[in-house]
Amino acid sequence: MPIDNVDKRILMLLQQNSRITNAALAEAVGLSPPACLKRVKRLRDTGVITREVALLDPKLAGQGITMIVEVEVERDRSDLFQQSIRRIRASREVTQCYQVTGEVDFILIVNVESMEAFQAFTERVLYADPNLRKFRTLISMNRIKFTTEVPL
Repeated sequence: MPIDNVDKRILMLLQQNSRITNAALAEAVGLSPPACLKRVKRLRDTGVITREVALLDPKLAGQGITMIVEVEVERDRSDLFQQSIRRIRASREVTQCYQVTGEVDFILIVNVESMEAFQAFTERVLYADPNLRKFRTLISMNRIKFTTEVPL
């Protein structure tokens, strides 16, 4: 589906504030409200907009410690690899997971309330994985930049 400059402006504004009214959005992009609503509906229906969510402050939500975990698996067997992926997906502490190239197989972003909670996570998710070779944890001291916006 082609995305023109008006669609891009709509998407940029919705990424900044998905609660903007259709009237305000239409005015900001220079469309009539019905035309704007039609474009937003098309962007949703075609899967460009996948979902709209509320972003929480992890500290205020009780998950103030962010860990970046590098995970290396033992074998590249598909069944074991898929089992590791299912275990990661099922863990509520893992807020992001990236399969990467290089020395490690996955990068996990893990949010927990305490070091004890992280220890419980490692026992339940990482050490319990028979395909885990090793993992390395980096503790985030300060979040310098965070955005969910896709650059357009």
